Amino acid sequence: MMTFTAAILVGLFLLIWSADRFIEGASNIARILGISPLIVGMLIIGFGTSAPEMIVSATAAFKGNPSLGIGNAIGSNITNITLVLGITAIFFVLPVHSRLLKQEIPLVLSTAVLAWLLMADGFFSRFDGIVLIIVMFLVLLWMVYSATKDRHTHDPLVDETLVELPDEMPLKKSIFWTIFGLVILLVSSNLLVYGASNIASVLGVSDLVIGLTIVAIGTSLPELAATISSARKGETDLAVGNIVGSNLFNTLAVLPIPALIKPLEIPAGVLDRDIWVMLAATVILIIFCFGISKKSRYKLTRFKGFLLLAGFLAYQGLLYFQTVQ
Repeated sequence: MMTFTAAILVGLFLLIWSADRFIEGASNIARILGISPLIVGMLIIGFGTSAPEMIVSATAAFKGNPSLGIGNAIGSNITNITLVLGITAIFFVLPVHSRLLKQEIPLVLSTAVLAWLLMADGFFSRFDGIVLIIVMFLVLLWMVYSATKDRHTHDPLVDETLVELPDEMPLKKSIFWTIFGLVILLVSSNLLVYGASNIASVLGVSDLVIGLTIVAIGTSLPELAATISSARKGETDLAVGNIVGSNLFNTLAVLPIPALIKPLEIPAGVLDRDIWVMLAATVILIIFCFGISKKSRYKLTRFKGFLLLAGFLAYQGLLYFQTVQ
């Protein structure tokens, strides 16, 4: 048990560290190749923040644990909204000014509903995965087009994204960190999947539950750090944008990976519990950002943060009691 726990802890640490190195290297290579800083910020860094979830899901599927990958994607989305935004909003009020972000938040719900419809028949096929990947590319094209259009109107999300680009570095150093970061991502994901799957066996719980809890929380730590860091700097649109972008990538790029590698029957609990919690969390985020009173509209307040965190704790409690039973 100690060996498996150590594998998870070391795997998570290396996963987070290597993802940062990979993002720095890849974004600098893109800039050296002449790619617009805006596209680097919106796409490459967006992909990079979901790199841990993507690598872990792929590794789990190749090792015969696709349920862990599905739990990782859905659990990360739930954790991002309830835990990450909840904790951040408790310490920092998060106003949302960006027009682009206000359009992206409902898009997160639309993609989540699409994922639910594709899985509703109880089987996650390769075709379902391809549909989500195609939608991902369409969303990326729309994001780049919208961000480019809004760049001249100084949309807060676009401006804050450009400010937070990694420092420039020489080409050789960029290539080194990109390759080295990717290699460590693969190694650390194998460690994490090894530890998580074995702990699931020892505790007698499913790979899905381990993916929804230990793995999802662990791979969401980069989002927590990035969101709090942005909020401290007053970049509140970027703080919320980190979560919105991460959830879009999780649904459209991470979730389909197990289906593309090893099509499977939907694990018990996903369709009657987890997918509904993910949809409910997304709906609540929309209500908190757009509804309630005029005074708190387009703003995540401390009270809303406590409610989101309470939702996270309630969901973890539900998983615990159902697992014990």
